[in-house]
Amino acid sequence: MKHISVLVPEGGSLASIECPRFVFAEVNKFLERQGKPAMFHIELLGLGDTVVLNGGMYTVQTKPLADVGKTDLVVVPALNEDMEKNLEANQGFQEWIIRQYQAGAEVASLCVGAFLLASTGLLIGRKCATHWMGANNFRRMFPDVNLVEDKIITDESGIYSSGGGLSFMNLIIYIVEKYAGREAAVFCAKFFQIDFDRASQSPFIIFQGQKGHEDEGIKRAQEFIELNFKDKISVERLSDLLALSRRSLERRFKKATSNTVSEYIQRVKIEAAKKQLEISAKNISEVMYEVGYTDQKAFRASFKTITGLSPIEYRNKYNKNAAVEA
Repeated sequence: MKHISVLVPEGGSLASIECPRFVFAEVNKFLERQGKPAMFHIELLGLGDTVVLNGGMYTVQTKPLADVGKTDLVVVPALNEDMEKNLEANQGFQEWIIRQYQAGAEVASLCVGAFLLASTGLLIGRKCATHWMGANNFRRMFPDVNLVEDKIITDESGIYSSGGGLSFMNLIIYIVEKYAGREAAVFCAKFFQIDFDRASQSPFIIFQGQKGHEDEGIKRAQEFIELNFKDKISVERLSDLLALSRRSLERRFKKATSNTVSEYIQRVKIEAAKKQLEISAKNISEVMYEVGYTDQKAFRASFKTITGLSPIEYRNKYNKNAAVEA
């Protein structure tokens, strides 16, 4: 039997605590209906015996970490509100997670639970996914972690992570398949109505621009791009604007934003195109020209690279009045 330890941290998200417990419990029921033994022993663990969540609305009974000798899987749920404050309040989990991993346990972070997992140091040099809204803050706080913003699931050396929102359900079902087999995973996908073979969260990402840095010159360049994205913007033009050499601009821009200048321009253009495809009745060509592209092939390729969907697929998915183009 696999021992599943779902952590209940201060400031934890109730949904990402209860949903994993619910999924593993339903797998047990599924197996028992087939005449097989239950596979999972599930416990909620805290720093003490109770944790108050959601501003006092919920009190969760927990088993203290000190009472657990060894586990097979540690589930680190999402955290709410101020991340630095929550990490400080939950420092007591860090050493315990490290000891369990070193003793052979696997560890899975859900959504922005990646921040708590990263605070242990176990993710240094490894890939990690998290919610796209927390990506800029995550890069700032944990620059030694390889954040893969578009991924829904990462699986590396017994450490898992998931993308944002309820996509953590994809990771839980992925783990169910590894532990209990494909049949159990398919049952869970159908029971919870989850499209469980999705690999990317790119269609859901809203590009916000990485402005959390302190390089005022690069912020000026970003603002110029965002105001003039319909025009042809060259690195040389930005270099002249900031009185910087091209090499210096590109180095500072990459350091500050995690994008090259060209990547940033493309992402701003595609974000503008996405908004038009969501709310307007314009056709693909009209949207393409409006955001500054003149080559349909280049536009479609950039759009697909950034969103994981073609412009037509994206419009049909998010514009309720869209008609499928012939």
